[in-house]
Amino acid sequence: MKYIVCEKPGEFILKEKEAPIRQAGEALLKITKVGICGTDLHAYGGNQAFFTYPRILGHELASEVLEIDDNEKGIKVGDKVVIMPYISCGKCISCRNEKTNCCNNIKVLGVHTDGGMQEQITVPSNILLPANNLSYNEMAIVEPLAIGAHAVRRAAIKKNEFVAVVGCGPIGIGIMKLAQIAGTKVIAIDMNKQRLTYAKEKIGVDYIVKAGDNAINAISKITNGDLCTAVFDASGNKFALEACPNYMSHGGRFILVGLSKDDLTYNHPAVHAKEMTLMCSRNATTEDFEHVISVLNQFPTDSFITHSVPYTDMITHFDSWLNPATGVIKATVSFN
Repeated sequence: MKYIVCEKPGEFILKEKEAPIRQAGEALLKITKVGICGTDLHAYGGNQAFFTYPRILGHELASEVLEIDDNEKGIKVGDKVVIMPYISCGKCISCRNEKTNCCNNIKVLGVHTDGGMQEQITVPSNILLPANNLSYNEMAIVEPLAIGAHAVRRAAIKKNEFVAVVGCGPIGIGIMKLAQIAGTKVIAIDMNKQRLTYAKEKIGVDYIVKAGDNAINAISKITNGDLCTAVFDASGNKFALEACPNYMSHGGRFILVGLSKDDLTYNHPAVHAKEMTLMCSRNATTEDFEHVISVLNQFPTDSFITHSVPYTDMITHFDSWLNPATGVIKATVSFN
């Protein structure tokens, strides 16, 4: 079977190998579509943390079942399934507290272990979710939207509160729509005018604000001086992360979704005076995936997926997906 491996930073190779053999408790899957995410881009660029080469990338996956044992979810051969790509140990303190998304020993497909950029893959059956009602495109974006769903759930947002989302990339866009579905008033913040326009016209956010020195004044005007009770960072940009508390009201929550490798600095009196709640949001749980699947019909999948190619053409196109000027929001690779 065919597969694509990232041999080292900046180098993909299309190769062939024997199809995997399923073990007890596993399912053998045919990969139909793979979404490309920031983790894949960073791995290719050589700046992804906790990463080793060579590695088969891909964790935003649509698939069909080729072989599976009897299981409590009733998944059978021929079914379409979404893969929750976080393999947890089930034994550590995080898992015992039902926080499998931040398992002490977590292995993420395409990061810590080989992912889905291949024609077939075997995975534990317990990380599959039935998805016969979804298209392959919808299936391929469930995982990044589940990241947003987990962040929104962590924030415990309330109807009609003002929420700011910094970063109009795929994760930020997902947070915006899911927060909007939950009934909040969403302010999208970014430097990229094209992305802000997309957030306004396709996602339907209430307000857009260009990041920069005047952002605080703009947000204050929108909120009648209250600022936002919840602020999400989906950019992972050091300067954006350090600016986020300025957008937050007293008693507000700051949710870090994007990941930065830098040290962050905050003025303690300023954040203390606001009694700021700071929380991080990592990965997602089964509950988040199920929520996304249940509301996916409200998401503009067709406009969200801006680029799509067959796996035989991926290597040629991948470099262009690193460039925001190409208008890329979400790229996918097809194996069907």
